[in-house]
Amino acid sequence: MTPRGGYLAFLGRISPEKRPDRAIRIAARSGLPLRIAAKVDAVDRHYWETQIAPLVESCPNVEFIGEINETQKAEFLGQASGLLFPIDWPEPFGLVMIEAMACATPVIAFRCGSVPEVVDHGVTGFIVGNEDEAVAAVGRLGELDRAAVRAAFEARFTAQRMASDYVRLYHSLPDVRHGGPQDGMPGPHEHDDEGGLPVFA
Repeated sequence: MTPRGGYLAFLGRISPEKRPDRAIRIAARSGLPLRIAAKVDAVDRHYWETQIAPLVESCPNVEFIGEINETQKAEFLGQASGLLFPIDWPEPFGLVMIEAMACATPVIAFRCGSVPEVVDHGVTGFIVGNEDEAVAAVGRLGELDRAAVRAAFEARFTAQRMASDYVRLYHSLPDVRHGGPQDGMPGPHEHDDEGGLPVFA
């Protein structure tokens, strides 16, 4: 049984490198509805009007709902069976994948950019290389434990965990390991009383 709301989600921006056309074809082939929550910037208006809008209109199972706010985003992602992330460029981070996992929603992402570092294949989603693999992955979404998706998010991407990782990285730097700042640079606590940025102890 397909988990949650029975639809696939596409979230972000309508642009060629985000490949909403892929998402539409994947949904059409998988038989699941697709809901697209995305903004259309002026620079991408022609792309939307000539390539994506006609695809949306030709597919009865595709709904374009436009840009959404943060409150709507949580429900949109949380109720989705899975997030499609069919990018075609080396995106350095891909925040939308982490937002989906925060809502316990698995991700189907194309192997590009930061995807292999963010998605744990077979646990938090599936990493695919083409549309055929993506369609097959849609059929396997029900195999994933959504609680495990959320647990993976908490283990890797919460603010507390990321802050701890930054502190660990900071203490691994040569200047820190060997006694402090060099070249006249202030130490990490020299400006603690000046109301600047918070420092980690």
